[in-house]
Amino acid sequence: MPLPFLLPSPVLFLMAAAVGAMFTLNALRPARKFWPLVGAGFFASWLTGELAAHHLFWQVVATALFVWAGGLDGWPGWVALLIVSMSWIGLVRIVIDARKARDVTESALREGLGTTYRSVIPEEISAHVDDHFSLRQRLFPLPVLDGRVEVVRNIVFSRAGGVELRLDVYRPRGNTKPRPTVLFVHGGAWVIGSKDDQGKPLAYRLAAHGWVVVSANYRLSPRFTFPDHLIDVKSAIRWIREHGKEYGADPSFLVITGGSAGGHLAALATLTPNDPRYQPGFEDVDTRVQACVPFYGVYDFTDRRGIWRGTLLRTILEKSVMKKRLDEDHAAFEAASPMSLVRKDAPPFFVVHGDRDSLVPVQEARLFVELLRAESRAPVLYAELPGAQHAFEVFPSERTGHALAAVERFLAYQWSQHRREVAGAESAEEKRPARVLGEAEGATSAA
Repeated sequence: MPLPFLLPSPVLFLMAAAVGAMFTLNALRPARKFWPLVGAGFFASWLTGELAAHHLFWQVVATALFVWAGGLDGWPGWVALLIVSMSWIGLVRIVIDARKARDVTESALREGLGTTYRSVIPEEISAHVDDHFSLRQRLFPLPVLDGRVEVVRNIVFSRAGGVELRLDVYRPRGNTKPRPTVLFVHGGAWVIGSKDDQGKPLAYRLAAHGWVVVSANYRLSPRFTFPDHLIDVKSAIRWIREHGKEYGADPSFLVITGGSAGGHLAALATLTPNDPRYQPGFEDVDTRVQACVPFYGVYDFTDRRGIWRGTLLRTILEKSVMKKRLDEDHAAFEAASPMSLVRKDAPPFFVVHGDRDSLVPVQEARLFVELLRAESRAPVLYAELPGAQHAFEVFPSERTGHALAAVERFLAYQWSQHRREVAGAESAEEKRPARVLGEAEGATSAA
């Protein structure tokens, strides 16, 4: 039965099959070099890669409709059927790659924390760390919501450059005691983005399991210039230290995370603790964090290994973020590069990056991890996710579920270690007066 269009059904079927196959091919091999295609290619690859099962479903349904409508009544229809079959194979491969994230992230945890790391996590903490997204959330990825979580929105935490900076607090509903805390820093190439459109799967997951998550805005370029972005992130840390308890946060245990530009700022904030250059007016506030989890971050503003070829990173930095040329002020770009600031006393890191990232090459993460491991005394974990595109964890997808479960296990381990250290310090403090008293009595007897 012909469709009510000007073109015959087999031709329409061929056109639809070609479009679907292009989306699949781009998800498998996203555009990287020809920059006019990179933006559109990224969005197409991102949506297809994280919603591969959805794409497979609609392609199967569309194929059935075309066949029913006479799509195989001519040779174009049979060519279309061949093309769409190859597209299905590609989508199945994407789904399989997404499931590999579970083993890749678990291997990273075992390598960095030890094969028995789970035994360190108390049962009450570990009970939910392997939870996956519900079937409803997988079928309908947006919006991300969870009835176990309450969100306090748009709290003003700083006023800078004529801008009111706001944050949201995600916390367990009905919480009555301080909870370990995570600060999330959004991405957007330092020029766009907001706390309102990123980090939702992570924030809701952690808050539902007993954490407090703070998601903060920061000033954006080109109106503002680096290091304004970093100063604002440090201001959010200051707010958590000073006001976090009022919202259920435990300021004594703070982890920072973020994606893309947020991953850069999270890593940079972690590696510049208490640096007065980035804490104007609050130099005495402790801005150290207990761990850092950067997703697909930019770690080197100097591109020391020529990794950025074919990307727009240098152009964005020079024209909008730094507002100067790298060749004119190399030192300024160096100071903004986490790779240049690796240190022995850095806290634990868990670096996550996708091997199909078309905006920030995966080599950026590999080199950062290599340099950090050579210097830091703390664990440096690295998970390179097969098939993952930039911004993969914006959707509650199969891959996102495995990656965030691993991140939660990493955080739970660090929280458990922190509790042990606090308990040990308190025990030592309780014993100290008795020891001093005994020493004093011994001295009196000797006299």
